[in-house]
Amino acid sequence: MKRDIRSYRGVIVLDANKGDWVQIRDVVLTPEERAPQVPDDTKKTPLILWVKGHALCPANIGDSVEIETVTSRKVKGVLTAVNPSYTHSYGDYVPALDRVRDQVKKLLFCGE
Repeated sequence: MKRDIRSYRGVIVLDANKGDWVQIRDVVLTPEERAPQVPDDTKKTPLILWVKGHALCPANIGDSVEIETVTSRKVKGVLTAVNPSYTHSYGDYVPALDRVRDQVKKLLFCGE
């Protein structure tokens, strides 16, 4: 099936077809619904759920869509990405960790 290419917030995006791997976003708790014991800065923001799965119907970025996760859960939310990538990392290089590694090796292997 051919997809339409459109622009969303200045970025070219593809619409999702049924079965496509997608990411959705949903507001779990509004700021007013947050627990009273959470820190003040946290109280001001909604609790957001981000989840990935297969679209159960065609949808455009920004549309509400239902997905099925790899654990077979069905979740509804706003479509934010099609074929989302993993963008996490372990952070920047920390030179001090080289020294720690060397010290640990000496302790574990008796200076070898």
